[in-house]
Amino acid sequence: MRTTTRNEMKRLFLLLSAILLGIGASAQDATVRVHEGGTGTLIPKEIYGQFSEHLGSCIYGGLWVGKDSPIPNEDGYRLDVLEALKKLQVPVLRWPGGCFADDYHWMDGIGPQAQRAYISNNNWGGTLEDNSFGTHEFLNLCEKLGCEPYISGNVGSGSVEEMAKWVEYMTSDAKSTMADLRRANGREEPWKVKYFGVGNEAWGCGGNMTAQYYGDVYRRYATYLRNYGGNRLYKVASGASDGDYVWTETLMKNVGNRMNGLSLHYYSVINWNDKGSATDFTDTQYYDILSKTLGIEPILRRHIEIMDRYDPQRRVALLVDEWGTWFNVEPGTNPGHLFQQSTMRDAVVAALNLDLFHKYTDRVKMANIAQIVNVLQSMILTRGAEMVLTPTYHVFEMYKVHQDAEYLASETICGHIDTPQAKRPGYGPVPEVDATVSRKDGVLNVSLVNTDLHREKKVLVSFDKEGAVSKVLSARILTSGDVRDHNDFGAAPKVAPKAFNGCRLTRKGIEVTLPPCSILVLSAQ
Repeated sequence: MRTTTRNEMKRLFLLLSAILLGIGASAQDATVRVHEGGTGTLIPKEIYGQFSEHLGSCIYGGLWVGKDSPIPNEDGYRLDVLEALKKLQVPVLRWPGGCFADDYHWMDGIGPQAQRAYISNNNWGGTLEDNSFGTHEFLNLCEKLGCEPYISGNVGSGSVEEMAKWVEYMTSDAKSTMADLRRANGREEPWKVKYFGVGNEAWGCGGNMTAQYYGDVYRRYATYLRNYGGNRLYKVASGASDGDYVWTETLMKNVGNRMNGLSLHYYSVINWNDKGSATDFTDTQYYDILSKTLGIEPILRRHIEIMDRYDPQRRVALLVDEWGTWFNVEPGTNPGHLFQQSTMRDAVVAALNLDLFHKYTDRVKMANIAQIVNVLQSMILTRGAEMVLTPTYHVFEMYKVHQDAEYLASETICGHIDTPQAKRPGYGPVPEVDATVSRKDGVLNVSLVNTDLHREKKVLVSFDKEGAVSKVLSARILTSGDVRDHNDFGAAPKVAPKAFNGCRLTRKGIEVTLPPCSILVLSAQ
């Protein structure tokens, strides 16, 4: 008689567990099993960071119209956009780029606006950059929004001296030429500037450097980025694009704890030569983009593994400071302005990304979607005096309950969408249902995503302890009749959150039926 090996016993145990789980979840299409005991890990609010670049109409016409504009404004900032962003509770805003950062010379953007230098924005469409939105305008905007500024410094075409003086100008309370220049330009007290990026995409538009060379450049520049008064800089090194693990390894080995954070850029793009339409796509293309979006997870894991090897205490954070969808520009618009619509597909992409970032916040401490207004996967679109909120905006507004909340471990037991792309390197399997569960001030917040375009999903949210939840406080859902639906100028919104009354509290937990292609956020106690 053959003796059963330990590995065979393990396989039998896993098979039996799967069968029992299937029996337990037979009445549902998916079960989210929540371990309400807690992890002690907070979801940093900075995961919900934004990105603003001097690109197209992100700044001019988007955030800034000037004090003399007929468009209602507050000190030059568009009032409708300002109020909409306040509702998002934006935690951190990155500026001035992007590729533009390594062409930006900060002294061009201070002093009387009529006397500021003007240039052609050679990175993005060759349009006029008059520098009417500069350091004062950006940092004052951050104060109005109550968010942390994240400055990207110019390494590619700038100098150590230029960068060092910029930090002194912004943050020094001493008697010095730079601090006095700030005072002469109307700002007596220094600003608080926490995050400072030492260059952007140094492997590409930021200088086409090798990892070894950039590591040495970073060490030099960072040496002269000093802390003034009570300000403490959080220095961010220009990190990898996608799966460039050599870049991460080289910087972790050669720079190490001289940096506080290391950036990572990842866009949900399948074909860079033809990125496809933002609004006219097939069901298959919808699932392909989701699969590409989820391809970031193994990339995150691998970068984190490398960082853990050199930094087991996890003192250096991974910051995904550019992410999102990138499609072909809207017909008739400047190709260099990257203006694209945002559909229900983009909303699902945003939700899946945020769910992923929540899982890895022991290392991932910030993420910045690209970009805040009128560029790529934006929160807001403007045209003249008109403004619309995108489906992506609504995801960020609904999900803000997770900001600085305790992340609760959970498992989602469900099927997966069968897509050919999911089997290819760089892509990920698409779950029919995805979830995040967090707790803040005694309230449980559950976000659920049904990725299936055509089938509703019966979902059970269960808990380790019976009676862990006694009532559902609120629930809102984001969905539409067609995944291609989007909000456009001069028309009623097609995609906006609505109250959801379909939550049923049972002895097993919370039961809901999610419509096809929908995003639900509920709060319970």
